[in-house]
Amino acid sequence: MQGLNDPGVQSIHEEPAILRHFDEDIDHILHKKPIGMRTKSTLWPNRRNHVTFQIGIGPNIRKSVYFDAVLADGVSSFSVYNHMLIPAIFGNPQAEYDSLMTGVAMWDVAAQRQVEISGPDAAQLIQYLTTRDVSKTKIGQGRYVPICNHEGMLINDPVLLKLASDRYWLSIADSDIELWASAIAAERGWDVRVFEPDVSPLAIQGPKAESLVADLFGSRVKEFKYFGFEQTELQGIPLVLARSGWSKQGGFELYLQDGSRGVELWNIVKAAGAAYGIRPGAPNDIERLESGLVSYGADGRLQTTPCNPFEISLGKLVDFDKSDDFVGRKALLKIKKEGVKRRRVGYVISGAPIQACQHSLEVRDALGQIVGILSDFVYSPRFSRNIGVGMIAAEVADDASDLVILLDGAPRQITIKEQPFRF
Repeated sequence: MQGLNDPGVQSIHEEPAILRHFDEDIDHILHKKPIGMRTKSTLWPNRRNHVTFQIGIGPNIRKSVYFDAVLADGVSSFSVYNHMLIPAIFGNPQAEYDSLMTGVAMWDVAAQRQVEISGPDAAQLIQYLTTRDVSKTKIGQGRYVPICNHEGMLINDPVLLKLASDRYWLSIADSDIELWASAIAAERGWDVRVFEPDVSPLAIQGPKAESLVADLFGSRVKEFKYFGFEQTELQGIPLVLARSGWSKQGGFELYLQDGSRGVELWNIVKAAGAAYGIRPGAPNDIERLESGLVSYGADGRLQTTPCNPFEISLGKLVDFDKSDDFVGRKALLKIKKEGVKRRRVGYVISGAPIQACQHSLEVRDALGQIVGILSDFVYSPRFSRNIGVGMIAAEVADDASDLVILLDGAPRQITIKEQPFRF
């Protein structure tokens, strides 16, 4: 997923008062009452000029099946992911981080949309879409599968779930893979259906997640391998249960298959989790940076920060030995032969704690030359310093001591650090 705790987090962490308009206008969102212009949402402060502005919520942004539930539980900021509102924070960033790190958290990640590919040629299309060889994937097994365009640029990094020999889900990051996959299928003349099913994931993450999920589904869940999943139900609610999630703290995702029961499922998990001190939260950008997780959209995006899999540490998932062709194969072979121009690195950033990243920054050397990009960064409570991720030119040494960024008009020195971070 992308860094969901983005500028909205900063606005809440530093300026809680800016959310006052949100409560006043939420009735208009729920009941679709006209307000003249689009509904107000989180205000983001410009730290340099102390200017605030509003983000409009209109019918072009979808609401998740858990929307009413997260409102009731105090969501205070949203982001947008796959054209859908996704919670970013529930008013207490530190408590939400602590819950993920030491307890258990529940997340509305319905914006992590599914693209279903089914039909006689489904396996053929899947194999052609991804750089990985997934021909031996078993039913009930998930795989992390980079998807590139014909130029070898990464356009998504979904998790593949094989539900049957002729039925798959791509659990996508933030880009329109349904359109991409359906166009390729049509051009190839393959007998396959590509569509978005009624599926909305709810994540349970943290060191106590397994115990909670075992209470809900039985002790068998402790035997699940990572990315393993099964079709099941919870109090009559149909869902797919998977050991997965966008954190390194362990957990599960409940792929709800009946959107009309979203609030019901949320409340069942919440009630069962009370004994473990469960808190609502959101995919946590601090933890993902500390743990070295890749975020398509934040670390690289075709439209803003194009990169190939080799540059973003996914080169090992490009399988040139698989017998089937795949999109981008020719371009990726050329890139590998000519030599990869950049590599993914971690960064340590000097200076006062940085509360949130609003956008990527150029990394320059002592001569002022752009030699890399700092794509996402934040202060780490675990490591007591500012950390970030990005890409650096291949010729820049890991021990380079002359690298700088410009943040809020002031230079800061940064150093390269291997990921995952260890201090």
